[in-house]
Amino acid sequence: MSQKIHSHLLDNGLVLVAESMDWLESCAFTLVLPAGCARDPAGRHGLANFVCEMVQRGCGELDSRQFSETLDRLGADRSASVSAAHTSFGAATLADNLDDSLGLYADLVQRPLLPESQIEDARQVCYHEIQSIEDDLAQLVMHEVRRRTYGDPWGRSSQGTRESIAAVQPGDLRRFVGQSYIPAGAILSVAGKIDRSRLCDQVQSHFGSWQGQPQLELDSNVRHAPEYVHLEQSSTQVHIAVAYPSIPYNHADYFQARGAVGVLSDGMSSRLFTHVREERGLCYTVYATYNSLRHEGRILSYAATSTDRAQETLDVMLAELIRLSDGIDESELSCLKARVKSALIMQQESSSARSGAIAGDWYHLGRVRTKEEITERIDGLTVESVNQYLAENRPSNFTVVTLGAERLEVNGPQEE
Repeated sequence: MSQKIHSHLLDNGLVLVAESMDWLESCAFTLVLPAGCARDPAGRHGLANFVCEMVQRGCGELDSRQFSETLDRLGADRSASVSAAHTSFGAATLADNLDDSLGLYADLVQRPLLPESQIEDARQVCYHEIQSIEDDLAQLVMHEVRRRTYGDPWGRSSQGTRESIAAVQPGDLRRFVGQSYIPAGAILSVAGKIDRSRLCDQVQSHFGSWQGQPQLELDSNVRHAPEYVHLEQSSTQVHIAVAYPSIPYNHADYFQARGAVGVLSDGMSSRLFTHVREERGLCYTVYATYNSLRHEGRILSYAATSTDRAQETLDVMLAELIRLSDGIDESELSCLKARVKSALIMQQESSSARSGAIAGDWYHLGRVRTKEEITERIDGLTVESVNQYLAENRPSNFTVVTLGAERLEVNGPQEE
């Protein structure tokens, strides 16, 4: 089945990207704004996340309750998130309700009420989110390794700190919306049962008058130096996070890099699960994942274990990461291909998954990879091509963060 993907650039800079999925009765959209936490001003880290909470508390002619009730009546399953680069809003609903749903989010980004009477309530929500990270030690150590490996501003936590959230004033919220909730650099991706011509008219009607001054590009240089950081915590558990540089999503060798990480951590037959957890019984969870900014990539790995097995767990983790550069075999590649294709097929059955994926593709690539293209690239992976990539891109320059009662020793090569 050939994919039907369309794009349209509005005069104000907003890009509409749409994929028709005629076999569905649902429709989903993702609205991506150039309003990530990397743009939080000094002393106001967490502001993007604060604003994301506030703009959902009423917009246009609807107060907070009316806004939520209207989305509920439309049957909209919605989401909102803040990353380093973006603030994103998403909703999935019946195809017949897409126009009304888009209208609500057009008001949200263009005419948010930002009611001062609810600022303190929103501030408390932000405090709770900070507390939830501090209480979730696995999440805390992964936040720290990301901050360390990407540096500032790209490695920031979107939640900020209690001190920075306490400093946010109403004027900060209004300025951030005016400067970052703008059409230039924004992406609206839609997937599901759509009529292309009608959708373009709807988007023009709702978003065509949206205005805002384009932003200056943020410095894309990322500071990275290998380091080991220990976060002391009185606990019988130890949380270990390891990061090392990789290539970004838009790199020609992305599928080779993704294939290599898949051998490490895709499924219960992957190397980390088998050699660290199953054969040695060193930890109760371990994984590695690929992560990419527009201009930088990283492999992030995590394990959780007990204090008495922590050093061995870290040693074996690093050994497995380094051993990856020795190459993979045919059976590992075959398993990986089957898993990736299965995930790709399941994604095609979800309008929400597709709207998010095509927004990500457009941001990183300026186009959308079709299922056929991805399948061809996956089928084209060979043991030789992946091993050549691994030989030329050996894991090194590790950033290691541990959280527990005692420091560990980082053994093995740190710099190339």
